[in-house]
Amino acid sequence: MSATLNSRRTRSALRASARVSGELLLVLVAAAVVLWVLGRMWSVVWPLIVALLLTTLTWPLTRRLRRRGMAPALAASVVTVLFLLVAAGTVALIAVPVASQSGELADGVVEGIQRLREWAAGPPLNIGEDQIAGAFDTATTRVQNSAGSIVTTVVTGVSTVFNGLVTAVLALFLMFFFLKDGPRFLPWLGRQLPGRLAADVPAVAARCWDTLGAFVRSQALVGLLDAVFIGLGLWILDVPLVLPLAVLTFVSAFVPIVGALFAGLVAVLIALVSNGLTDALIVLAVIVVVQQLEGNVFQPMIQSRGLGLHAAVVLLAVTLGGSLAGIVGSLLAVPVAALIAVVWNYLREQLSDPPHEPEPEASPAGAGVPS
Repeated sequence: MSATLNSRRTRSALRASARVSGELLLVLVAAAVVLWVLGRMWSVVWPLIVALLLTTLTWPLTRRLRRRGMAPALAASVVTVLFLLVAAGTVALIAVPVASQSGELADGVVEGIQRLREWAAGPPLNIGEDQIAGAFDTATTRVQNSAGSIVTTVVTGVSTVFNGLVTAVLALFLMFFFLKDGPRFLPWLGRQLPGRLAADVPAVAARCWDTLGAFVRSQALVGLLDAVFIGLGLWILDVPLVLPLAVLTFVSAFVPIVGALFAGLVAVLIALVSNGLTDALIVLAVIVVVQQLEGNVFQPMIQSRGLGLHAAVVLLAVTLGGSLAGIVGSLLAVPVAALIAVVWNYLREQLSDPPHEPEPEASPAGAGVPS
């Protein structure tokens, strides 16, 4: 005989489901409103995020200088100047060797194009010189016809570069003020909030700050591993500009997806024009292997340990962030997921009942009494 549904329990389950669905819908609407507001304020929010990430990277040195008696403003100024010098030195480390070998690289590019034309003229393609010239003429005609769109693209690119410079300058100034006045922010924030929020919000903010620091350190370690392994492969193959390419690989590791593709493309092109097609294919294989190890092994393991997230959560967060917001979403996906985990864990701590210790069982009369 089959059991019949209890009407009272069914109605109770439906009411509970409706209530939970309504509350979840309100939470999603609130989250959508917050994201919309952040999108409208993105010109201010993005420099703030960059400044916070840079501050987590430079704060340990600032803290050490302040502990040795240096004034906060002086310590922040010294660290900011050192950061600018390191950034300028990194650019010089990439640009100077490239400029010194630009002639050889240009000759290699010309030679590579000539080899490509010779290869295309032979079997199995058998493309003649007239066909190649016709292809060049067609390409030239298309470029001339699309001059307007090219100008638009150039203007857009110039605008993007200008906005990037403005963001960098603003983030640098914000980093200086964060280094100078950062320790006073949480006490000030606590004084501005009423009741229990005066303790809860600063506590969550402190944990989020530690999490951001762990993210930046783990990302730097992942970039260092990429630079070492790829640089070692380039050095074994005797590819020129090994050090600039390794530095470029390390720097580009902070920009997911596009950074790795850009650094890898540059390394493969230099290997192609200097060492030939075989070494270029070997370099491509080395980069693919290292990038796969980084994306599927190094980054999930290192970031899961530093951020308290499972490796699968890191992979899913990067995938979701990239699909929702492109490069910026991929860059911010892991720290945002870690910050959400921090807030969730804190809420669980505050909402959970304290564990009850089991009461000791009463011993029977006369037990344990020596005779």
